[in-house]
Amino acid sequence: MMKDTRKVVLIGTGMVGMSFAYAAVNQGVCDVLCLCDLNTKRAEGEAMDLNHGVPFAKSNMKIYAGNYSDCKDADIVVIAAGVAQKEGETRLDLLQRNVEVFRSIITPVVKSGFDGIFLVATNPVDIMTRVTYELSRFGASKVIGSGTTLDTARLRYMLGDYFTVDPKNVHAYVIGEHGDSEFVPLSQALVATKPVSAIIEQNPTMYKLEDMEKIENEVRTAAYKIIEAKRATYYGIGMALTRIVKAILNDENSVLTCSAKLSGEYDASDVFIGVPSVIGRNGIKEVFELDLTADEMEKFGKSVAILKDSFSGLKL
Repeated sequence: MMKDTRKVVLIGTGMVGMSFAYAAVNQGVCDVLCLCDLNTKRAEGEAMDLNHGVPFAKSNMKIYAGNYSDCKDADIVVIAAGVAQKEGETRLDLLQRNVEVFRSIITPVVKSGFDGIFLVATNPVDIMTRVTYELSRFGASKVIGSGTTLDTARLRYMLGDYFTVDPKNVHAYVIGEHGDSEFVPLSQALVATKPVSAIIEQNPTMYKLEDMEKIENEVRTAAYKIIEAKRATYYGIGMALTRIVKAILNDENSVLTCSAKLSGEYDASDVFIGVPSVIGRNGIKEVFELDLTADEMEKFGKSVAILKDSFSGLKL
């Protein structure tokens, strides 16, 4: 529901949620930002703190602490609530614990009359996005997960550093599960308009294919290293969520590697997974299908299988 006043409701005022809120305020992505949390006192304190920074922000924004009823006229509900990932714990280990949290969130949000777009950040994000889809009964285009958006940003940053170019001019993606089975389809990686594989082939003394494998592994394990160092990751995903919200509210039709429901693309169906998707006012406009190699398709298939297997045992 796009209106003159762009409203976003954030559910969950932990570090991920507030990193998103802080980035959203600084970038002026919406007109109204409502913070919801079971700990109402914390939500009130966070709203007060952010409001005191509004004079320094890009634009004015109304920020307040509310409840699920405030979702009624929202354009987007961002879900960052859930139990935290522990050191050494995989994202999939979080699954069952977070399903119960979502059960208590989705029902009252839908009952409020909300008819906008769900944006899910809680891990394991691909499965929690599907849980949101199943519980809300919303159309697939209106249920989006942050997917591998942050992983893709990490990849572009690392490739930019490796090739000494601006990451904005690196066009490469991380796809699949936002987790241990994600991978980089190197056949689709470009620096400007030149394939990364061609750059390596033409400059064998400067660049190595083995280095691409190292970078892919660094991207895949980045969250674990950050959690080991500071117990949680939040700045990067907060900015990734802000980027997705901007794409929706501004009807950008931007291609972002969000978690989207497949319906035959990549030879897969009935699974939410990180793939390049066209994001605009009505959510996911189109799943952008890459021309993967046979080896890359096999990797993607394995990622799909992991997510389907993890979801199959749930009781919603």
